[in-house]
Parts: sequence; C-alpha cells; structure tokens
Amino acid sequence: MRALSRALLLAALLTSAPAAAQDLGHRLIGTQGLHAGRRRDAGLYVADQLAYYTADALYDRTGAEVPIEDLRIDAIGNALGLSLVVELPDEATYVAVTAALPLAHASLSSDLPQVSLDRSGLGDVYVQPLSLGWRLPHVDVVTGYALYLPTGLFRLGEGSVSSGHITHELSLGTAIYVDEERRYSASAMASYDLNQTKNGIDIRRGDALTIQGGIGATLFDLVDVGVVGAALWQTTDDEGSDVPLVLQGARDRVFALGAEIGVMLPALPGRIGMRWVRELDVRSRTEGQVLVFQLSLVAWRPEPRSPR
Repeated sequence: MRALSRALLLAALLTSAPAAAQDLGHRLIGTQGLHAGRRRDAGLYVADQLAYYTADALYDRTGAEVPIEDLRIDAIGNALGLSLVVELPDEATYVAVTAALPLAHASLSSDLPQVSLDRSGLGDVYVQPLSLGWRLPHVDVVTGYALYLPTGLFRLGEGSVSSGHITHELSLGTAIYVDEERRYSASAMASYDLNQTKNGIDIRRGDALTIQGGIGATLFDLVDVGVVGAALWQTTDDEGSDVPLVLQGARDRVFALGAEIGVMLPALPGRIGMRWVRELDVRSRTEGQVLVFQLSLVAWRPEPRSPR
C-alpha cells in the first residue's frame, strides 16, 4: 500500500512556485498492526487490503502548520497479494515468498489551483522473494527482503501514481506471547527502505525506518482486538539536482496511534479485519488518518507431517 501515498503532492504545498511541484511521495503507515511480527503457518494465502487516507493539514520541517486554505487530500488504494509459506525439513524454519499488485486513486484540492490533482492507476508492484520465520514457545521471529518495482516513469505534475523508482526493503519483526495459548501478545515489525534514483529525473528519496505493530488479545478464539501504533523516521536527506530548494534537508517524521479488530473465519478459513490510526506530531508531510480493511484467506494447507 506504499503506492497509495505516492500520489500526494506534498512538495507543491510547501511553495507556490509551480516549477517546484515535485511529487516526491512518502510512505503510508498503519498498514500493519496486531499481526505485524507473527510467523504464519505453512500454506498458500490470498490477501486483499483496502486503505483510505485523508488529511487536511500540512506541517513543515519544524512542526509548524503551513497555512493553506481549504486543503483536502483523499486517497484510496487496493492491493491484492499472494503468499506461499513452506516449512523446511528442520520443522523450525519457515520460508515465504510474497507478491502484491496495488491500484490507487488520489485527489488533492486547496485554494492553490496549480497544486490540485486527481489521478489514478497502477502503483508499485511489491515482491518479497525471501522471508524467514521461526516459532518459539512464547516468541515468533520473522525477517525478510523485499522490492518495490515501479510501473511507470516519474513525471513532474503528471498523473502517474507510480513512484518511478526501485525501493529495497529489509525487515525484522517479532511477536511476544504472554500465555501458553497465545491469546495475549505484543507484535512489531521494523522495516528499512533504501530508495533508488527516480527514472527520468535526478531525485533520490531519502531512506526511511518504519516501525508498526500493536498490543492485543484474542477473545473466544475468534476475535482479535487491541491498540496499534506506528512511527516513521526519514534517516537520510533527499538527494539530486532536481530536489527543490525548499525541501533540501527536510526529513519526514510521523507517529500514529489507533485500534484494530479482526474476526477469524474458520469455515473458509481466513480472517477479516479493520484498523484505524491517527497521525501525530508530523514533520515535513501531511497529517491525517488511515482506515484499512483486510481480508486474508487460506487457499491451500499442506498435509500434516507424520510423526517420526
């Protein structure tokens, strides 16, 4: 769902000069929650995630609100993904391969007509060629490497929702369970994005560290409820000769807090969930809220191994 936020013209709102309308993009948080660091069982999973982002305020690098009349940003995106999880012969390590394809639509309006937009299309393709997971009595550990592949070129002021660049992502997550039945847990996933130079323009987005997760409980073996949170820090400056002067040295930062509820679907089997987070204390970006709906279905499970 990173591609959803690619369409927001944050840089254009920091200056009224149309030539500085750089569609640099930023990562959408709130797309992971209570299950962020959990290891999945072996099987083939089909997942669909719908996210809606809305904002009406923009803050500069010092945390001061930028005065823009009638600012309104709305973005909605849907990602369909497949994930195959395989148990290795040691019966302790699980390997997963995942791919997802997003579609997104974004609109921006304000009292500055030159920065208004209304665009939709195919976002960046997500491919995770390798993810490893381990399960201990009270702890899960997962780690992986992923790529975001652009589906189009980046053009100033044009209607693509693709970032126009490749992003490498390294991730490490864990889930800690208080009880033997794994009903009460705290889960978190940290990911580090290394962005490459955009196609057709000399801009390289700064790298970013994101942490997402939550603390929750499973009730009646059917319902997950809990508090979720997220944080993002841009760790390096945007680089390149085409980065507008007003954005040089500006780094994104945001925290978010919200709630999640999920319901198991034993008959399918699968899980359906809803998550809401509110962004707080932002720097160099818009401040808004994210609403996410998720559906995950198990399309195939391997036969249980025979006891040795």
